Parts: sequence; structure tokens; C-alpha cells
Amino acid sequence: MNDRVRLAVFISGSGSNLQSIIDRCADGTIPAEVALVVSSSPEAYGLVRAEQAGIEGVVYRRKDFPDGQAADEHLLSLLESHRIDLIALAGYLKMVAPAVITRYRGKIVNIHPGLLPKYGGKGMYGHFVHEAVVKAKEKETGVTIHVVDEIYDHGAILACEKVPVFPEDTPDELARRVLKVEHVLYPRVLKELSEKIAKEKSS
Repeated sequence: MNDRVRLAVFISGSGSNLQSIIDRCADGTIPAEVALVVSSSPEAYGLVRAEQAGIEGVVYRRKDFPDGQAADEHLLSLLESHRIDLIALAGYLKMVAPAVITRYRGKIVNIHPGLLPKYGGKGMYGHFVHEAVVKAKEKETGVTIHVVDEIYDHGAILACEKVPVFPEDTPDELARRVLKVEHVLYPRVLKELSEKIAKEKSS
């Protein structure tokens, strides 16, 4: 029986953090396997990355269901059928349903391209964060990884790393530097969480 920690990654776009997670699972850095990729968009390139890695990818949109309860039950059933232990949001732009948060309390994490609580909350993601940081003439920004709860960008912070902002930075230039940090920090945190969950599973 395979006792490896089973990870679901939720995406909405290109999936560069997904690729980083897939690669670090493959080389053993993260003692887990990506068992499922859930996308809020059928056009997300992350679904192609999942297919190329032989990982099941599914499109999940609440609007495709008659009501919220049906949507929640479908997603929970999907996660349970894949025996998911840990959920990582990687550029996922939707709010995670309270029913899913309750079922996986403390085992859903998100990565944010800024130093929370600054530049967090609804609508503050990706390029919008970098634009706001540059516009405010901040001297530093960074990456924050936190536990997901019922409020956007609110849960307990697990790790953060600062990134300098230079006077000549454009949002795109800043985004590239922040993304490099994301690809290192997220696997590090997922490694620690996976090791903790593995111990819980074996005890």
C-alpha cells in the first residue's frame, strides 16, 4: 500500500508553482505525490502540466452545479475519492468553500505574492499585488505562505520571505523576482507539512 502523503493542487492559470511542486515531489524533496489538480478554468495551462506529468486534472466551477451544496459535495467527494491529505492553492483565484475548509481544517495552504497582511484580501492577487507595491514605492515585498481559513489571505502565516523592490522596478520585473522565491519557499513549506502529516498517518 502506498502511504505517501497525497497532495491536491488548486490552480486557475499557468501553473508555474504547480510545476515546481510536481518537480520537487518527483525528485523527493517533498515527500508526497500530487494526486489531483483542480482548476477553476478549463483554459488553465496548469491542466496541461498535470497531463504531461500523468496527474489527473479536473475543472471545478461552482456555476456548473445547481447550488452551492451540490458543488461542495462534488468537490469533497472528489478529494476523498483521491484520498487527499493536503491541499495547496497555487494561483487559485476562488474562495475555498467553507465545507472544504472544515473538512481539511489546517491542511489547506496558500501562497501569496506579497508580505501579508499588506496587499492582501479579495482582488489582490498576482499582477495586482505587484502593481500596488510598485505604485506605493515600497522598498520591499515578498512571499507569504499561510493556512487557509474562511477569509481571504487571513489564516496563520507559516512562512514568509522578503524581496527587495528597486526604484526602477516595473510590476513585471518585480513579479519575476518574486516568482523565483515562490518556487523555492513553497516546496520547503510543503515538505515540512508533508513530513508532519506522514507522521500522523503512521502513528
